[in-house]
Order: sequence, then C-alpha cells, then structure tokens
Amino acid sequence: MAALTPTAGTAPGAVPGKDAPPARPAAARRPRPRVWRGAVLGLAGVYFVVPLLASFVFTVHVPGHGVDFGAYTGILSADGFGRSLLLSLGLAAATIAVSLLLVVPAMVAVRLGAPRLRPLVEIVCMLPLVVPPIALVSGMQSVLRWGPDHLATTPLYQTFLAVQNQSFPLVLVFAYVVLALPFVYRSLDAGLRAVDLTTLVEAARNCGASAAYTLWRVVLPNLRSSLAGAAFLTLALVLGEYTIAALLGYEPFAVWIVTISGDEAQMSVAVSLLSLLIAWVLLLVLSRAGARADAGASAPAPASRADARGTTAPLPAPSGKE
Repeated sequence: MAALTPTAGTAPGAVPGKDAPPARPAAARRPRPRVWRGAVLGLAGVYFVVPLLASFVFTVHVPGHGVDFGAYTGILSADGFGRSLLLSLGLAAATIAVSLLLVVPAMVAVRLGAPRLRPLVEIVCMLPLVVPPIALVSGMQSVLRWGPDHLATTPLYQTFLAVQNQSFPLVLVFAYVVLALPFVYRSLDAGLRAVDLTTLVEAARNCGASAAYTLWRVVLPNLRSSLAGAAFLTLALVLGEYTIAALLGYEPFAVWIVTISGDEAQMSVAVSLLSLLIAWVLLLVLSRAGARADAGASAPAPASRADARGTTAPLPAPSGKE
C-alpha cells in the first residue's frame, strides 16, 4: 500500500520522473560577468595596438606639412626593395622545403619504427633554442674562412664558393633550417599526435601502396594544417631574421630595412608595418584553411557512423501482401 500511495507534491495520476516539474536552477548557477577576462584582453590589446598606431602616425605625419603618405607610395620605387624581398622569399621557400624534407620522413619513421628514439630526436630539434644565433654565425664564419685555405686544391673549394653566392646564398638556407627546427618539430609533432598514424600506414600497405605513395597520399593530407603552421612559422622567421644575414654580409629584406633606416626612417617603419600586416593576413588564411581541412577530415559519412556503431538500417516495410 505504501508503494501505491502518491507522495507529496505529485499529482494522483502523474508518473514519477516524467510528469514531475523541472527543478528550478539555483541562484548560484547564474552566469556572472567575467570582468577580469575583459580587463586582460583590453590590456593586451593596448599593449599591441598602441605601438602600431604610434608607428603609423610616425610614417604619415610630417612636421609642418600635415599628413603625407609618401612613405608608403615610395616603397615600390625604393632602391633594393624588390631585390631584397625576392631574396628573402626565395630563402624562405628553400628553407621550408629543406626543413619539411628532413623532418617529416624522420618523424614518421621514428614514430612507426623506433618510438624509443623520440626523446633523442626531440632534444636534437630543440637544441637551436639553447644555442644563440650569434654563436651559430660565429662558428659558420670560422668554417667559411677555414675552408678555402685548406681545401683550395680539392673539389670542395668550388662548393665553398657556391654556397656563398651573393645572388642566392645557400649558407643562409642552412642556417635558417637549423633555426627553424624547433618550430617545425613542434608543429608536426602536434599533428602526428592527433592522427592514428599506425592504422593509416597499415591500411595503405594492406592495399598494396608503397612507402613513398603512403607518405605522399595518406600521411601528408592528414598533416595539412600542421604543415601549413610549420611553413608559416618558418616564413616569419626568415623574413624577420637579421643577425646571421648581417654578420655574413648579405642583404635580405630585414637587413635592407635596417640599412635604409638611416636615410629613410619613415619608409623603413612603413615597410615594417606592411610586412607585419602581410604576415598577419597569411596567418589568418592558413588558420582558416587548416580549420576547414580538419573539419572536413573529421566529419564521417552517415554510413561510416552506422558501421562504427555496429547497427544496420531497418528494412523497409513490405508494400503488398505475401
């Protein structure tokens, strides 16, 4: 009889758990304004925006003449602008290609065949963060001075001259590859942790794919966002690097900006702002492209979801009598 007696607060014909009124949310659960979050974002915005605005005002304000955009209109006609920019873009493209060709196969091979070597590979790739660029360029200068004196009678003498060609110095590419190793490694490591690499490679091998085909058509498409991030970080590094190029006597884009700052201070700041704006635009484009690629790769077809649950769709009802 006790089980059939309705409890207090429940209608006689109500079903417990279904017709009960919903619980009112507690007052403590009401969303409170996050003032500290807005304050931190505001301070960060002021910290980054105010110097940029001051730089822009410096480029367009001419004492006694008002606003003048001559610093921006004269960039394309400036002596050495196109040559230095093309040199930096060429060095960036070569650095990106060499870095990815070295790191991607090495990381894939280590993750599949020798997982115990992962800490060693990580330490080697992180070493450039510990070695200062000034120490790296000092060692490179010593080697470049030592080579022609001791290898003048060997075929390597022409190699030393070729890597120091003023039109396209390969020695800068080698230095930039070393500097970019930590950023490339971290970006690719995050991408490899997000995919089941072993399953992908085994499935490709079961279908008869070779190792090169598997790397090109299976592994790399799943690392598209990571490759884009590594390429962008390398591009930003090469465009903004000054120490190594200046000490070795070359004039890429960053060195050219510092060179013209003595005679054309406003133009040098204007070029710096434009290069920063271009870098931001590239970052947004690569971020959106990587997000769309990840969303498309992570959205399975309805049939694959049904197969993963192990269920099948019900058969349609018969239309007539048997």
